[in-house]
Amino acid sequence: MLRFLGRRLLLAIPVLWGVTFLTFLVINHLPGNAAQELLGINATPQQVHELSVQLGLDKPLLTRYVNWLHDLVTGSLGHSLASGQSVTSILGADLPVTFELVAFALLIALVFAVPTALLSARRPGGVFDRVAMVFSMAGLSIANYVLALILVYVFAVKLNWLPALGWVPPDHGFGTNIKYLIMPAVSIALSLLCFYTRQLRADLIQQLHGEDYVTTARAKGAGAWRVITRHALRNSVFGLITTVALNFGTLLGVTVIIEEIFGLPGIGHELLSAINQRDVPVVEGAVFVFALMVILANLIADLLYAALDPRVKYGSATN
Repeated sequence: MLRFLGRRLLLAIPVLWGVTFLTFLVINHLPGNAAQELLGINATPQQVHELSVQLGLDKPLLTRYVNWLHDLVTGSLGHSLASGQSVTSILGADLPVTFELVAFALLIALVFAVPTALLSARRPGGVFDRVAMVFSMAGLSIANYVLALILVYVFAVKLNWLPALGWVPPDHGFGTNIKYLIMPAVSIALSLLCFYTRQLRADLIQQLHGEDYVTTARAKGAGAWRVITRHALRNSVFGLITTVALNFGTLLGVTVIIEEIFGLPGIGHELLSAINQRDVPVVEGAVFVFALMVILANLIADLLYAALDPRVKYGSATN
């Protein structure tokens, strides 16, 4: 297992390098730079040039990237061009918001997707199954940002049940924290819930109608629910874990938009602000953190495979 973890961490290095290098190229080829954005449209070319030199933006592109890599290797993500603050401290303050939002959205999606898929697979083509599939198609058809605006209009503007903007830390009251987080989390979770439901339902039905172990379990007198929950679900959950891990990058991309809509002070909100200001160190730091989260999500998925099935072995010569 330790050898496997070591190999995965080594493979993560070129991935992180590639992501950060491409991000650096893209953000530096956008029109304008941090000096122009900070000084505004009324600044003279001389003022822009002087601030560019002060910020180090006059150096060659590759030199600036190598300097950022040096900071990263030494345990720093550099300093914001706009505020001068450490990027590590900026993202460290934003990370709890993004982490809680992503975790809450995943929790909602999985808590509702698994029982819905089980009930649908229990009687394919039944009333519940048809309703669930219609709901799933409708949920997948609604863009996350459109759903977010609908939720704000209904629950914040019309009913005044939930706050439309902002965030409250859990230590200021868990109930208040959830009130601020529920609409953003649902905006992200609905499409995930629908996708996970359809994927798990299809896999469960395939297990129930195409595997010998199911026939054997039924021949031994196991009831329908025991077969589906104790046998089929255990095998189908591997596909669900894979789906969650593979879609984690997309989930983070959606989080960036949702944080901006609801005014959540997370990494996604910070990333968009930094892009608008051409604040390259903050953009690089945010992208690096997101890439690291995706890598960790896939690593956790691999560890869950081994935990759920002892036959899965890592570190052997065949792997």
